Amino acid sequence: QVHLVESGGGLVQPGGSLRLSCVASGITFSNFAMTWYRQAPGKERESVATIMIVGGSTNYASSVKGRFTISREDAKNTVYLQMNSLNVEDTAVYLCYAERKRGWPIGEAYWGQGTRVTVAS
Repeated sequence: QVHLVESGGGLVQPGGSLRLSCVASGITFSNFAMTWYRQAPGKERESVATIMIVGGSTNYASSVKGRFTISREDAKNTVYLQMNSLNVEDTAVYLCYAERKRGWPIGEAYWGQGTRVTVAS
């Protein structure tokens, strides 16, 4: 059974930082690209940052580029999202998404349950 478990959310003041973690189990983590999504109240879910397998190339939404950093530690089956210079627009539930990029079946994908981030003074 596959599980993606996020942690690290909470309440932070504008300008502050948080580090989110997502631990995966039940998959060969190194075969999966990992993406952090977020969903704010009343808004559609949006992709925040992605890190690929083998070399770990990354991609960011324009709204977070330069402030957020995604990284992965395959030995720990964990992906991280370092979030700096947070503002109120970053308030959302942050979800972890895993998509298979190597092996079979390609496209196999899983979601975590999310961790809530609230940016407020």
